[in-house]
Amino acid sequence: MEMTELGPMKRALKIEVPADEVNLRFAQAYSELNRQVRIPGFRPGKAPLQLLEKRYAKTIEEDVIRSLVPDFYDRAIRQAGIMPVLVEIPPLERVKVKKDTPFSFTATVEIKPTIELRDYKAPNPISLKQDQRTVTDEQVQKALEVLREQMAQLHPAPAGAVLAEGDYAVLDIEGTLDNKPLDGTAKTGHLHKMGSNASVLGVDVEPHLAGKKEGEVVTISQAYPASHPDTRVAGKTVTFACTIKSVKRKQLPALDDEFAKDCGPYQSLQEIREKLQAEMERALKKDIEDSYKDTILKRLAETHHFDLPGTLVERELSAMVRQQLQSRQRKPGDGATAPHAAQSDDAKQLQEEYRPEAERRVKVGLILEALAAKEGITVTNEDLSNEVTRLASEVKLSVEEVTRMIRAGGQETLDDLRSRILADKALDFVYKHAMIQG
Repeated sequence: MEMTELGPMKRALKIEVPADEVNLRFAQAYSELNRQVRIPGFRPGKAPLQLLEKRYAKTIEEDVIRSLVPDFYDRAIRQAGIMPVLVEIPPLERVKVKKDTPFSFTATVEIKPTIELRDYKAPNPISLKQDQRTVTDEQVQKALEVLREQMAQLHPAPAGAVLAEGDYAVLDIEGTLDNKPLDGTAKTGHLHKMGSNASVLGVDVEPHLAGKKEGEVVTISQAYPASHPDTRVAGKTVTFACTIKSVKRKQLPALDDEFAKDCGPYQSLQEIREKLQAEMERALKKDIEDSYKDTILKRLAETHHFDLPGTLVERELSAMVRQQLQSRQRKPGDGATAPHAAQSDDAKQLQEEYRPEAERRVKVGLILEALAAKEGITVTNEDLSNEVTRLASEVKLSVEEVTRMIRAGGQETLDDLRSRILADKALDFVYKHAMIQG
C-alpha cells in the first residue's frame, strides 16, 4: 500500500492485492456459482470450470472486485492509521481483475485533521467568569401572577360595559354575498380577546368591536382581489354581520391558601411559593451551566486552528438547511406550497447564512472528539440507554418507540447519536475541570 498526500485533507491510497489472494477469491466465486447454477447435462456443482469461465467470466470478475475492494480498503485504512471522512473508490467498470495477476486500485480519501489540543485542564484550565444570577422574590411573585392568570375565570361584564383591550367578546358572525348567506362564513359562540388582533374567518374584526356593547351588531365589508383562489368571492365584496352576544372579563382569584389548593396537591400558598422557587432555581442552574459551556465551546473554537474537511461542513450545512426548510413548511401560511424554484432560492440563501455556524459546529465537534480520545472518554450502553430515555421524555413518546425510530435510521443514525453523546461527555469533562472565578 502506497499513500500519497493530495492536500491537507486528501490522501490517495494505492492498494495492491497479491496474485495468490486474487486466485483464492476467483476459486471461491466459481465454487459458489457452481452450487447455484443449473447447466443441462451436468449434476448440480459438477459443471466444468472451463464452461463456467466461458459463460460467466464477466459476472465473476465483478463479484471478485466487489469482494476484494472493501476488504483490502479496510486493511489499508488501518495500516495507514487515518480516519476517513469520505472515500472515493473507482467505479467497477474502470478496474479489471485477472487470475494469476496482482490486482491494484486507488482509493481517494478525505481525512479528519490531526488536532494539537490546547490547554483545557490543570495546570491551565479554562477560566470562566462567575455567573452571579439568583432567583429573586420578585421573580417568584411574577411566576405566581402567571399561575394566577392561568387560573382566572371569565365572568359576565357589568351591564352596559363597552368592549376594551383585555375584554372578551362572544361573537356570532355570518357572511352574505348579494344578500344571500355564503357557505363557510358562519361561526357561532366564537370567543375573541380584545387586543389579540386575531382575525375571525380571515376578517379583521377588532377595529369594529372597540367601544361596542352586548347585543350590538356591527357590519363589516370585506373586498377580495380578483386573484383570490375562492372563485365565489374573487373580485367581490362580502358583508359580515357580527353580533356581540356577550362581553366577558377575567376575574383573578385571590392569592391565598385556597388558591394553592386549586392549583394542585398543595396545602398553602407558602408551599406553592417554595415549589416555584425550587423549580426556578433548578432551571436557572441549568441555564448558568449551559452559558458556561457555550463560553467553553467558544474558547475551544478560538484557540484551535486547523483545516476543516469540506465534506463534514457540507453534510452539517445540508442538515441545517433541510431542517429549516422543513420547519418553515410545517408553519401554516409560511410558503407551505412554495414552488420548487422558490425553495431552491431559499436553500441557496440559507446555505450562505448558515455556513459559518456549520463550520463552527464541525470544528468544535472535531476538537471534542480529539479530546475524548485523549482522555479515554467512551460511550457506554448505559449512556445510550439514558439518552434514549431522555429523548423519549422530550418528544413525549415511549422508550420503545424512540428505540424503533433509531433502529429504522440504521447505522448512520446510531453513529450520529453516539457522536453527540461523546461530544457532550467531552464538554462535561472540560466544564468540570474549568476554573470559575468569583
